[in-house]
Amino acid sequence: MKIVDLKTFVVGNPWKNWVFIKLYTDEGLTGLGEATGGLSTKPWVGDVDELRRHVIGEDPLHPDRLALKLIKARYLSNSKGISAIEQASWDILGKSLNAPLWQIFGGKHHETLRVYANGWYRGPRDPAFFAESAAQMVAKGYTALKFDPFGGAYQQITKESEDLAIEIVRAVRQAVGRSVDILIEAHDRFTVGTAVRVGRRLEEFEPMWIETPVRSYDLAGHIEVARSIRVPVVLGEAFGELRQFADLLAHRVIDIVQPEPQTLGPSAARKTMAIAQAYDALVACHQAQSPFCTAMNAHLHASIPHFLIQENFDDGAEPWTWDVLSGVPRVENGVLRVPDAPGWGVELNEDEALQHPYGERNFLRLFEEGWETRRPKSEQ
Repeated sequence: MKIVDLKTFVVGNPWKNWVFIKLYTDEGLTGLGEATGGLSTKPWVGDVDELRRHVIGEDPLHPDRLALKLIKARYLSNSKGISAIEQASWDILGKSLNAPLWQIFGGKHHETLRVYANGWYRGPRDPAFFAESAAQMVAKGYTALKFDPFGGAYQQITKESEDLAIEIVRAVRQAVGRSVDILIEAHDRFTVGTAVRVGRRLEEFEPMWIETPVRSYDLAGHIEVARSIRVPVVLGEAFGELRQFADLLAHRVIDIVQPEPQTLGPSAARKTMAIAQAYDALVACHQAQSPFCTAMNAHLHASIPHFLIQENFDDGAEPWTWDVLSGVPRVENGVLRVPDAPGWGVELNEDEALQHPYGERNFLRLFEEGWETRRPKSEQ
């Protein structure tokens, strides 16, 4: 089997343009992958386009080998485009064997996957709004909710803003009770000292975790924060190398990691999961792209014994999303059922995708006040 074409599709989701790629083969099978960049779009479209000459004529039934070829072509650098091509190759491999990818990865450890909701607090930075929105998600069946209460804080946070963040967390905890897990997202915001102070103030609310309280590359800083507070610290979404996971876990202080399969590629993501297993750590993959990644992460999570929980934005997706993407598993009563269709089980409707073009304002700016509304104050 040979790859005969590669196409890119940009879908203008209002808060993050989604970048999809499709591989086409001489035997009629196609494969889907995603190269969404979050706070940038066109660089990743260019990334895929520039990789095209390395891909045409290759056999997609060897995804790991193809990904390594592309990484070597880039002088040992991975990229979202390389990952997307690898994802699409895995999809073709699964379809060629008429098997879901969890089966190719070794079978299922889990029939269903517990999910936490994200993206549910699109509105004012107000405790009452957060509490009401959290209660609505619990009424839908979610047993875990993640949110960032810190506004546009960068490195430091004013006393008034910090107090407001604590009141938001308090309001959510009171609204959902102790039986629902709350997960605090910090988006790389703080210095070590500020993260420790804020983390200690959060302890009374018993969060499941605080995520990336300092810059993601600062492993020593995260270890210091983790040793100083009684809230689990998690990170890993920004890691691009296997050694970063090993270096972090070797300290035996942090025991939950968040690989990002859409960045690493499925093969490397599975290797990070093996590293985590070697350190008795749990895995909760990061996912903040399109619902395609919901399916991809479900296959990966189902295939490992040390899965913890899966991130999900899909209940806040635009209604037309489900015309663009079919086959995505949906959350019911707080869990996902792992799909059984061949490959990733998701198909892109090309004609519908073209109805939602790139938007130049479809970006979050997490260090500007008002980003929670999906529009910073400068655009309101």
